[in-house]
Amino acid sequence: MDRVAIVHENFLRRVAAGDFPVSTSDKKALDRAALEQLYRAQVLSRALDLQSRVMQKEGQGFYTIGSSGHEGMAAVAAALRVDDIAFLHYRDAAFQIARADQAEGQDMLRDMLLSFACSADDPISGGRHKVLGSRPLMIPPQTSTIASHLPKAVGAAHSIGMARRNRPEHAILPRDAIAMCSFGDASANHSTAQGAINAACWTAVQGVPLPLLFVCEDNGIGISTKTPTGWIKASMSARPGLKYFEGDGLDLHAAYAAAKEAADYVRVHRKPAFLHLRTVRLYGHAGADVATSYLPRAEVEADEANDPLLHSARLLVEAGMNADEALEIYRETQDAVAKAAAEVIKRPRLKTASDVMASLVPPKRTCAASNGPSAEVRAETFGSDMAQMDNPQPMSRLINWALHDLMLSHPETMLMGEDVGRKGGVYGVTQKLQGRFGPGRVIDTLLDERSILGLAIGMAHNGFVPMPEIQFLAYLHNAEDQLRGEAATLPFFSDRQWTNPMVLRIAGLGYQKGFGGHFHNDNSLAVLRDIPGIIIACPSAGDDAAMMLREAHRLAREEQRVVVFVEPIALYPMRDLLEAGDGGWMRNYPAPDQRIGLGEVGVTGEGADLAIVSYGNGHYLSQQAAHDLAEQGVAARVIDLRWLAPLPEEALLAAIGDRPVLIVDECRRTGGQAEALMALMAERGVERFARLTAEDSFIATGPAYAATLPSREGILAAARELVG
Repeated sequence: MDRVAIVHENFLRRVAAGDFPVSTSDKKALDRAALEQLYRAQVLSRALDLQSRVMQKEGQGFYTIGSSGHEGMAAVAAALRVDDIAFLHYRDAAFQIARADQAEGQDMLRDMLLSFACSADDPISGGRHKVLGSRPLMIPPQTSTIASHLPKAVGAAHSIGMARRNRPEHAILPRDAIAMCSFGDASANHSTAQGAINAACWTAVQGVPLPLLFVCEDNGIGISTKTPTGWIKASMSARPGLKYFEGDGLDLHAAYAAAKEAADYVRVHRKPAFLHLRTVRLYGHAGADVATSYLPRAEVEADEANDPLLHSARLLVEAGMNADEALEIYRETQDAVAKAAAEVIKRPRLKTASDVMASLVPPKRTCAASNGPSAEVRAETFGSDMAQMDNPQPMSRLINWALHDLMLSHPETMLMGEDVGRKGGVYGVTQKLQGRFGPGRVIDTLLDERSILGLAIGMAHNGFVPMPEIQFLAYLHNAEDQLRGEAATLPFFSDRQWTNPMVLRIAGLGYQKGFGGHFHNDNSLAVLRDIPGIIIACPSAGDDAAMMLREAHRLAREEQRVVVFVEPIALYPMRDLLEAGDGGWMRNYPAPDQRIGLGEVGVTGEGADLAIVSYGNGHYLSQQAAHDLAEQGVAARVIDLRWLAPLPEEALLAAIGDRPVLIVDECRRTGGQAEALMALMAERGVERFARLTAEDSFIATGPAYAATLPSREGILAAARELVG
């Protein structure tokens, strides 16, 4: 017999014989009715686990990581409220079932079977994944990523406190709600989990409200690697700012008592807590995993002997239920699940690419109209800066003013990042903002990019429009999964029911003279370009930057999009274009109501001999080269892409017309934007086209800072060669 069958038969035999495991607690926190309700949730979770394996064998189910052994999470659900947002571990089916029992109109039996079957009728993912999640139950869906949901749980908890003082239009969490996230003992070792827990502690010790409950479900093993005995308690019980609780997840009384005490602490004190809950893992890690292949049989059998359903049956018998009644609930639930499964597998599934992709882009939402601040308020906020707005300014100043106007017009807009507040940013782009809007809206974060993005994602869950900053593009790489695995996938895996809109500002690209080498001059956008659903913007001039930033904010606020706004560092201070002192790259600040819409390209010149297509620093250099070409009798049109994803294909092709095309890409030849543009030219029948890119190299510090990058002279030579 396999271990699934053994656990099943053991339960039937031992309950019938009154052979129960020894109690680990003397707590009596629940009455009989509450015990029975939670037991029914546990039994349904177990029956669904069993059915998922049957469905997989029949080719009708597609994911079998189950919750068996972790059914004690039903007690944690009972200790929380339905409107406490919960970011769940993938073994927490019992939590979701028990929470559904606290609400109306929920049918978890059918809903979870639809998820197992990847049916298009699945109410959470629409058939895209087997996930736990529910909009009515305040459970955003998580996939099987390891601990990547913890940073956004920190952000969601922070948003609850912020919303007390500044409630966004689209806030969903009550003033006294708490946030909860659960994870396994193995996941607790992941750097993402450690960073999130550290961020919570770092925040709490400064007195900032953070009502967050971490729940660690400790079954002692991660796939095949054991957790050292005592490791979780030793490493978590003495964290500054974090209150530690522990309980036995095998015993409903003990689990509920510990969870209630921890949740009450968080709710009353508005501080984070860590609930360490003992569990066991039954059946191995997943459907294909055989635990006895890497664990001694005696250890596997010891966990099976501590089946939480056996403990729950014991508690019910002690409370006056007949053992036969406990068995009947078990059998009836299995029969009901099998019967429902026979119908569920007949429901339609996704078939086409358009079916699958229908949830990539979030839905638009209705937002209250905003006419912006009065002239008096605006003048008071900007102060002496108002006198300079009639004069041309470099990009950094115009972005700063655009941020001011956005924050004046939209109180739900928040900035966060390293040094964005008191210092005003590494390059001064966010200077004066914290002084004018306060540290609650311009947040100086700890040095952890995952936590910065998690803060933004979590706050977006509660109606804020976050604008996080990553200091340098290269710093994004250790946190990129927060974009790919969390922010971009949320609408996809929730069938557009959950969103986390934001505008992520990143200072990036190359051409900084003698500063930092590849860590401060990162000329690769490939890590962003392959994330489905996100928008990538890259301005080249200050007025464009201001107007594009307003559009990026509108896309986040009204269309719930995730926008990455890449600001070319080398162009922040740029003043001149052709020669020193000409002021040719400074611009006037556009009126606050002016925007550049998504998909609009920039066009300079009517030259019919050549079209030069570029963006960012490449556009700046292309303008220089176009001037040189004109002196040599070649008339060029220079096109600024502005929007790198999705590519503005139709607008670009219309601007090109029938001209030969030179693509100038400051990113690397492999994985750069030019690859997509070259493919577009070939697919759309452009007759003559070529590309000039950066080399496949990191960037050096010192005099050779631009040696691997396109140059004014290089563009001129490539253009001459193309036009003959």
